[in-house]
Amino acid sequence: MTPPSLIVSDLDKTLLNEQHELDELTIATLRELHHQGHTLALASGRHFHDISVYRAQLGVPAYIISTNGAHLYTPEDTPLFETLLHTELAQQITRLPLPAGVSVSLYTRHKWLIDRPLAELSELHDGTGFSFEVVDIPAYSDNDIGKVLYAGAPEQLKILEDAIRAGFEGQIHMTYSQPMYLEIMGKGVNKGLALQALLHELGLDRQHCYAFGDNLNDVEMLSLAGNAHVMANAHPYLADNLPHATVIGHHNDKAVARQLRSLFALED
Repeated sequence: MTPPSLIVSDLDKTLLNEQHELDELTIATLRELHHQGHTLALASGRHFHDISVYRAQLGVPAYIISTNGAHLYTPEDTPLFETLLHTELAQQITRLPLPAGVSVSLYTRHKWLIDRPLAELSELHDGTGFSFEVVDIPAYSDNDIGKVLYAGAPEQLKILEDAIRAGFEGQIHMTYSQPMYLEIMGKGVNKGLALQALLHELGLDRQHCYAFGDNLNDVEMLSLAGNAHVMANAHPYLADNLPHATVIGHHNDKAVARQLRSLFALED
């Protein structure tokens, strides 16, 4: 039997299908692995309250790495690790002119705040019921910001990315979770940093960590894991720059569950 390990997976376009749902094979597989004594973690750019709905659907204890690594929670929802984006820095960034069609959000400890209603973002969260509150983003002054999220066309986000890089290089960590989502966290904040904290908490080394991801915000997590897996539908950068990672199938074909069943010799 495989020694107790940590299994950590991204959600969108990795563990979830095209409808942003957990399929039955994925649920059954993760439950079997939990019963074998392995530890599970869900790691996403999504908010903690969003991710916790999927954990409830799995029906097993799981750690949560939320907001691209800004927060780490135990299965009992106790905060273990947190690195916030300085409020003054977030205010300076969100005061930059917005290119046409781009919206800006803040993820705080407990809320998703946005500058205007955005249907496509609402649809992404239909399955969890997590919703936004419209506020004056640059005026937000509480010290609980995990990330700034920009949503828009890739060519418009590139304009914003260049402006942010020019003005704030070295003060932030910037990444994309999908081509239409540009995300800014505090300096050094990423899923890999939170994963390192979790491995330390569990007393496990990286060789006993199995990680799955598909996009640029997964790079640090996959780089750290001793057993990294990249989806067939992943951003090309991952397969090109993570030579130790195994490329598996498409997220809509239950590829994570199938790979785990093979790795841990679970019966079909």
